[in-house]
Amino acid sequence: MEQPSLIEVIATVIFGVALIHTFAASQFQHLAHTHPRHSGLFHLLGEVEVVFGVWAAILILVMAFVSRPEQAIAYLDSRNYAEPLLVFVLMVMAASRPLVEAARAINNSLARLLPLQPLTARFVVTMSFIPLMGSFITEPAAMTLAALLMRDQFLRHDLPERFKYAIIGVLFVNVSIGGTLTPFAAPPVLMVAAKWDWDIAFMISQIGWRALIAVIFNAIALTIIGRKALQAMPFTNESSENDPQKIPLSVTLIHASFLAAAVTFHHHPVVFMGLFLFFLGYTAAYPHYQSRLLLREALLVAFFLAGLVVLGGKQAWWLQELLAGMSPTVLYFSATALTAITDNAAITYLGSLVDGTDAAFKYALVTGAVTGGGLTVIANAPNPAGYALLKDCFAEKSISALGLFSAALLPTLVAVAVFWLIP
Repeated sequence: MEQPSLIEVIATVIFGVALIHTFAASQFQHLAHTHPRHSGLFHLLGEVEVVFGVWAAILILVMAFVSRPEQAIAYLDSRNYAEPLLVFVLMVMAASRPLVEAARAINNSLARLLPLQPLTARFVVTMSFIPLMGSFITEPAAMTLAALLMRDQFLRHDLPERFKYAIIGVLFVNVSIGGTLTPFAAPPVLMVAAKWDWDIAFMISQIGWRALIAVIFNAIALTIIGRKALQAMPFTNESSENDPQKIPLSVTLIHASFLAAAVTFHHHPVVFMGLFLFFLGYTAAYPHYQSRLLLREALLVAFFLAGLVVLGGKQAWWLQELLAGMSPTVLYFSATALTAITDNAAITYLGSLVDGTDAAFKYALVTGAVTGGGLTVIANAPNPAGYALLKDCFAEKSISALGLFSAALLPTLVAVAVFWLIP
């Protein structure tokens, strides 16, 4: 291993502090409630979406002081911010009222096909179908839709706190693995698919069918665990057929076209950001078919991911060396564990730079990265979006990092079983 530079060591230390800050975010939210005099500061420090952006700014200031301001700015310019920008665009588009209503209608139609109590059927379909749709509409869009549907239909109600954590744990894991039916929807797959010539046929035959089993199993198991709480909830018919502002099919199709175009041009920020500006113009032209766009929430998520890009760019010196030379089994479980503290797309990207790897190495790296994608907020790019949309449903409007990790362990073990134990 080459000796790291002083800046790389400092960046790793700051990255570690940022991780500790992430796990302590719920404690800052608690302090905000118990110390109202400084509640504003504690609320800011307790916002998980702000953590990595703040510590990335500190890293840049340190770089400017240790070396030169020009080098710090050059490092910022060298980072690829396409993923944060894409997540921002997809989150706003997917959360628009026409697409949320369309997703709810499709979801409820599928639920009516199941021989279950209506609310229970909606629950199991939302926890399985929407994450799997992430393979086609991308994981960030799927996370946004699933989080909104779960929030409006279930999490806003008086459910036990432990069951709420179980829901978010399964949701994060299912979205992470549910996007692996195609090579373009899951960030950790997208990073390597072109280089390794992984197409849809390969993804379905080698990884996708296993993910399908895990997603459905997790959804059914969670439904069984929470059946009493679900059955006690009042059923409300959410049909909008009598709504005087019922959304025309043409409006829904136009929104879907914007989303599809953004997904198609996901490698080209100039294109999908231009499309996003046209999308904003269209929504302003027809405000009676819209609800509030989630611009603030999406910007916070993009800020979080951009901070992760800046901090993560200086971790290659130890992470790439760590991945090289591992056996497939060790690599799989190492990638799963590392994903909890590092964005899984960064792990697969760095692993793809290792020369002379075989098919077993590639399979272990990618499946390990998606397996651990639900353990923490930073593990998978869509997770901050789910966190931002669902945190208000939890005590003190904060999701405990330890609570999320504990809740995601069992569904993660299910993913381990299907990806590594099934021959």
